[in-house]
Amino acid sequence: MPKISVVAKDGASFEIQAEPGTSVMENAVRNSVPGIEAECAGACACATCHVYVDEAWQEKVGSPGPIEADMLDFAHDVRHASRLSCQITVSDALDGLIVRVPERQS
Repeated sequence: MPKISVVAKDGASFEIQAEPGTSVMENAVRNSVPGIEAECAGACACATCHVYVDEAWQEKVGSPGPIEADMLDFAHDVRHASRLSCQITVSDALDGLIVRVPERQS
């Protein structure tokens, strides 16, 4: 099962065993990672699961699709590495993925 590291805004790191086919957001919520609010429960209808993908993982994770890119317009402090964690599907290829929670969600 792939391991994902989610770094909270206070620097605390959460090592999560994630089931392939689930989203990074689902796993963060299930493991009570602070700062991942996920108000729309993964429907890509808010920006409260915004994360920054570690530079080493950006190519593997890929770029946001058009709907996700539109929702990122509502996120706070959007950067090149910004993604909505509900739109990152866990796979074996993402074993070791590191994402960081921003200072605040929208």
